Amino acid sequence: MVEAALLEHRGALKVAGADARPFLQGLISNDITKVTPARAIHAGLLTAQGRYLHDFIVVELGEALLLETERARLTDLRKRLSLYKLRAKVTIEPADDLAVVAFWPEAALVPLGLPAEPGAAKPHAGGVALVDPRLAALGARALVPAARLDEALAGFVRGALGGYDRHRLALGVPDGSRDLIVEKSLLLENGFDELNGVDWHKGCYVGQELTARTKYRGLVKKRLLPVAIDGAPPAPGTPIALGARDAGEMRSAADGLGLALLRLEMVDAAALEGEALTAGDARLTVQRPQWLKM
Repeated sequence: MVEAALLEHRGALKVAGADARPFLQGLISNDITKVTPARAIHAGLLTAQGRYLHDFIVVELGEALLLETERARLTDLRKRLSLYKLRAKVTIEPADDLAVVAFWPEAALVPLGLPAEPGAAKPHAGGVALVDPRLAALGARALVPAARLDEALAGFVRGALGGYDRHRLALGVPDGSRDLIVEKSLLLENGFDELNGVDWHKGCYVGQELTARTKYRGLVKKRLLPVAIDGAPPAPGTPIALGARDAGEMRSAADGLGLALLRLEMVDAAALEGEALTAGDARLTVQRPQWLKM
């Protein structure tokens, strides 16, 4: 069944002006030159030490670039971007007139007329529809005028946010600061390389040095992985153990599925020893998604 739902927890910033592209190019982890009316990207904004601050989907609509991200953190993202503005000819404003919609599973791409290519985009209901640039299996997104929401959803079964969230968890894809710790998490521990969030050939950006060193020196020792949960879903931050050994901690979870940041040596040890990972009273079974490179 193909479903669609309004993502009320998502919003957008509008970045416009003559210097909008070079401004963003020097800040974010992906290549802004890839963004066109027919293509969107996924990217992150980091601290100078390479730690996670925000991530977003970047879309071109009209004369502006839209950064689709967590609605509750829009003000913080705007403030952080504005710190770098200086004399650049850039405006950064909330796009309050736009709504964010999700369509899933991947079969939703067909009625939208989109190819199964991450980031592919096209006009839709006065806005833009796009294949999720992280992973085509996630389905599609649309940013449309709120006044045309019914038009954007026409022909789709109205689903709920919980259904989309379960789909996301099953695929092992993080959801912003629900799964990454602000000013602490590393992009490469959380799938940003495989999920098309980092460009290794663009010029410098904030936090690039540590991100590149982590990749090329093989310093990734933990990974965010999907887990099947036997028992009550553990709260985010719940410690995970393998026997008496520290194995990691929980992130978001729902309906018997979750994400966990796990030490890779403990994942291997659990498989070798045939022992279950535990988080409180729950038992966890690691599910390795097809897109993940370990």
